[in-house]
Amino acid sequence: MKAKDLDKKFDRGEDISNYLELQKARRTSQEQKRVNVDFPQWMIHSLDKEAKRLGVTRQSIIKVWVAERLKKAS
Repeated sequence: MKAKDLDKKFDRGEDISNYLELQKARRTSQEQKRVNVDFPQWMIHSLDKEAKRLGVTRQSIIKVWVAERLKKAS
């Protein structure tokens, strides 16, 4: 199928999932890279307390807070 035909189907609200190779799909600029950061104990304790309150992991809260800060800075 040509891209313009796929675009037309999508624009009409048709299900195009059968035409996609979802197992190969990637989000651009979203590839993960592991980094190590050392935090003082009091900060870990505070992060864990807030993460528990929100029902998320420590890693999740760190990612959200860093992302918020970076958006403000740009």
